[in-house]
Amino acid sequence: MAGAVAALAALTTVVATRVSPWPAALLIRAVFERGARQTIAEMERHPLPAEVTVRSAIPYALAGAPVLDLVRLASEPLERPLPVVVWIHGGAWISGSRADVLPYLRHLAARAPIAAVGLDYTIAPEAVAPTAIRQLDEALGYLVAHAVELGIDPDRIVLAGDSAGAQLASQLAALTVDPEYARILGLRASLRPHQLRGVVLHCGIYDLPAMRAARGIVGWGFRSALRAVTGSRRWLETPAGAAMSTIELAGPDVHWPPVFVSGGDADGLTALQSVPLADRLRAAGHDVTALFWPGDPGPRLPHEYQFHLDLPDARRALQQTVGFVARVTE
Repeated sequence: MAGAVAALAALTTVVATRVSPWPAALLIRAVFERGARQTIAEMERHPLPAEVTVRSAIPYALAGAPVLDLVRLASEPLERPLPVVVWIHGGAWISGSRADVLPYLRHLAARAPIAAVGLDYTIAPEAVAPTAIRQLDEALGYLVAHAVELGIDPDRIVLAGDSAGAQLASQLAALTVDPEYARILGLRASLRPHQLRGVVLHCGIYDLPAMRAARGIVGWGFRSALRAVTGSRRWLETPAGAAMSTIELAGPDVHWPPVFVSGGDADGLTALQSVPLADRLRAAGHDVTALFWPGDPGPRLPHEYQFHLDLPDARRALQQTVGFVARVTE
């Protein structure tokens, strides 16, 4: 009897997963949230080199409840407009929040006269694409409109993101610099191209067709996440899925701002996604800063390695990220 009950429960789970994206999304979300708590604790163990101030949970949307955090160097007066890094959190499009990246934004802001902004957006399956892009672009419009009171320079903005957040940051950058892409999305960019000084992409996804090669639990996880965010099991055939492959926009016909691309040597996405994007941008003549570790004999660097500040290479990536932002916003 117990065996029959267990078999029925397993069958029910399989059926539910096939019918709805929710069971898989919630399972993945729970795993990611546990990992995020551990990573936050690791980042918070490392002291800041300078004091920062944080304005938390600033509403930016006309509808709904998305909010943002703003971090500034405490020694910088509000009257001095600082260049700003706008960071989009990862989490496979189905988990995460601005709280996951706030410790990292503190470290960024403590190392240079820059402001750092962390954004929330509605994750899937609660909302499907392009809801997140609409919200994130609205956040950029809010930052520009309220630049004086926030103490930021609206003409020196760097978009940044990690993992799925890097994919979203690349979409947001493409929306800003490519009018045809904006037309496809049905959006009007809140930023003008000259306001976008650079893009920072850590451990992201930019080529969805390449994800069909992913196997095992990783492949299942990505397929589940992409089903949730596109609203379809045939995610690659949807308009949302097609628009998410920003590597297609990295050619010479679109004028990209400088791009910083990085990924860990033990992260399968690095060879599959980050390196091809960097190569494509560089071949098209764009300004690319790439940070990879091919053949490095040291500790292998996992997905989202840049947040693991216990690792010397993660601290090096932090310094290089700060240096890139300083260069493109000077």
